[in-house]
Amino acid sequence: MKAFAALVAREVRLAWTGGGLWLPVIFYLAVATLFPFVTGPDKALLARTGGGILWIAALLATLLPIERLILPDRQAGILDQLALRGWSDELVATAKIIGQIFAFALPLLLATVVGSALIGLPEAQLGTLMLGLALALPALSGLSVTIAALTAGLSGASALGGLLLVPITIPLLICGAGTLSENPGNAMQLLAATALAITALSPFAAGAALRAGRT
Repeated sequence: MKAFAALVAREVRLAWTGGGLWLPVIFYLAVATLFPFVTGPDKALLARTGGGILWIAALLATLLPIERLILPDRQAGILDQLALRGWSDELVATAKIIGQIFAFALPLLLATVVGSALIGLPEAQLGTLMLGLALALPALSGLSVTIAALTAGLSGASALGGLLLVPITIPLLICGAGTLSENPGNAMQLLAATALAITALSPFAAGAALRAGRT
């Protein structure tokens, strides 16, 4: 248990020192800052579309740390050492996903408060947006680790990661944007179910990708 916690802490520490934490947050806030300049000062329009823009920004911010999640450890032989010590690939993937949740998801969730203020999102929608992102960001963290494991070592990994990630996240985006509509219906329940399924399956998919990368 202590070794697992140490591996998670290592992931968070690397994110803090390697730019994996700040770049997604800066990108996220940059989108929130620039969007009102594109649409103009129409508060009604910003209130109607601002939440959807923040959802898109969160999905795109997921792409930024992909190259640092798996490839450096593979090149340094750390993944091979963990395998020799009896660590299953699924357990290593789980540690990386949890570390990514702390290093990426939680800071981005906190940045949503600032981003919503920059866009002028109504306070009534802020709580719904925060809840939706809190459900979706662990799934996005799991997907980013999975895709990082699939594309590690390939040329153009970032572009390929984007091609893989964006289609998979469309259900999250549709359900997330649906929670902010005037008639959300069961959008939040669908978002929770989709995010839970992706989060639960991600360690197994990422673990299989890690094994494939060693063969």
